[in-house]
Amino acid sequence: MHQRTRQEQAIANSGLLAPDTSGMNFYRADPALADLLRIHLPDPLFRHIEPHLDRLGALAGGHLDECARLADRHVPVLHQRDRFGRDAQWIEYHPAYRELERAAFGEFGIHAMSLRKGIMGWPQPYPVVAKHAFTFLFNQAEFGLGCPINVTDGCAKLLAKFGSTDLQAKYLDGLTQTDMSKLTQGGQFMTEKEGGSDVGTLTTTAVQEGDHWRLTGEKWFCSNADAEIVMLLARPEGAPGGTRGVGLFLMPRRLDDGSPNHYRIVRLKDKLGTRSMASGEIKLEGAIAYAVGNLDRGFVQMAEMVNSSRLSNGVKSTALMRRAHHDALTVARSRVVFGRRIIDLPLARRQLMKIMLATEQALSMSFVTADALDRAEAGSQDAAALLRILTPTLKFRATRDARKVCGDALEMRGGIGYIEEFATARLLRDAHLGSIWEGTGNIVAIDALQRAVGRHGADAALAADLHSRLDESADIPQPWRNRLHDLTDRAIGFAREVAGRIDNEVEVRRATSLLYHVASAVALTWEGGRIYQMRGDARRLLLSRLVIDHRLQGADPFRLTDGAAERAIADHLLGERPVGMAEVGELLAPA
Repeated sequence: MHQRTRQEQAIANSGLLAPDTSGMNFYRADPALADLLRIHLPDPLFRHIEPHLDRLGALAGGHLDECARLADRHVPVLHQRDRFGRDAQWIEYHPAYRELERAAFGEFGIHAMSLRKGIMGWPQPYPVVAKHAFTFLFNQAEFGLGCPINVTDGCAKLLAKFGSTDLQAKYLDGLTQTDMSKLTQGGQFMTEKEGGSDVGTLTTTAVQEGDHWRLTGEKWFCSNADAEIVMLLARPEGAPGGTRGVGLFLMPRRLDDGSPNHYRIVRLKDKLGTRSMASGEIKLEGAIAYAVGNLDRGFVQMAEMVNSSRLSNGVKSTALMRRAHHDALTVARSRVVFGRRIIDLPLARRQLMKIMLATEQALSMSFVTADALDRAEAGSQDAAALLRILTPTLKFRATRDARKVCGDALEMRGGIGYIEEFATARLLRDAHLGSIWEGTGNIVAIDALQRAVGRHGADAALAADLHSRLDESADIPQPWRNRLHDLTDRAIGFAREVAGRIDNEVEVRRATSLLYHVASAVALTWEGGRIYQMRGDARRLLLSRLVIDHRLQGADPFRLTDGAAERAIADHLLGERPVGMAEVGELLAPA
């Protein structure tokens, strides 16, 4: 569970600062991750990837973590000319960033796992659940590179699904390569000054010229700015306004003769977080590009990449929370104040439980959503409808919780947590990106309620899925399942009511949060039953109880409580021994 307790206690007793997570294996320190993978993956696949996850967990807590610290401090530098004065634009990266790339793209092939056969010796492409287990571990060390990994994956998927056979033959292999000498990273240039979320107002134009198009305009926020292959939106000459007139294009960084394409990186962004990765402003000056799919369906096609990115975003924010959780526990178990360990102090235990609860909710929802994507890609229409509502719901809530969790973990370390030599400051800076990337909180809440529920009726799929999970959980006390059945109906009913009237838009955030909390409570219960069957530990059910108590039930602010149940739950969740169903049942009953 936690490998360094004696060492940390010795350091604490010597009067030194509490240690950080350096040297921790993030896979071994996270039994919940292994439990969820055993639930969602076939056993042969789980047994195949576990040694690789173990290696990545060790690297993420050691070598890659140090690389991430250096890459964050030594940010990319844009050069406009070479040493001879020739216009030769290029971005200089610190060697530590290149080492992070080598691990992510080369050794583990995270960007290509769900598309390319043979990665890490597995004969088929991996399901999304397996891929995001690697995403989750890698991003506990480095969040910035998560964007290039994700958009390279997204470019390849768009090309594979909508590109012509000629474009696929020319560019697809490079996007999915794990040989670093052959890899061509991808980018997604969508945002413009005129509109971020309002994509229909973009002003970039495309003029056809033989078998290709010429693009003119500006892209205002372009992550992985020097990507070799870029997917972007532009309005073909003569196309109507709005999103229906927008086409999807592939734009190479270099032309067939090796010369640079006709666009410039104007400058790099000076960002709050993800500083290791180059984001820039791009000016298109007749850049050569190729149409991908039907030009009147460009926005719809790009939306598939956005939805995939939103899931990835949720997983990455969960990774930040887990890293913050590891750090908070390391401090709490090791530092002695006023003669007692921090973990034994009542307020600190409560703060740790808040950190743990949000993290475990997000972990459950991430893998439930990834599993829905796997089933949808296998042809399930029910899963596709479920995915339609789970994706924005996860993105909305997990990214917001990450900001709070990372801040609370920083506070657990105290003043030294504010110092950039420790990871907590970087985690907090990076966490703020999640709520902005691929749609702000308002945008994704509207997507979840007004579109997924109001327009597509995806609430029916969510209700059916949650009730089915509860019906499957025969080992769980019936009163608790009845309570969750009722809360499911109430959350779905409220979402329908909010979605049914345009003047209810101010409630979409609250309704989306309620869906998230109820769905996570059900998922935690469902998982708890399966983990109990696997290894006799039902403690995950206690997290479900905490979701109901602290996320859904309004407490009287003037009423004192003895807190006995909460203390007992904390003892179980912060302890390391398995918790039986009888013990859990006693704590579920009062709810």
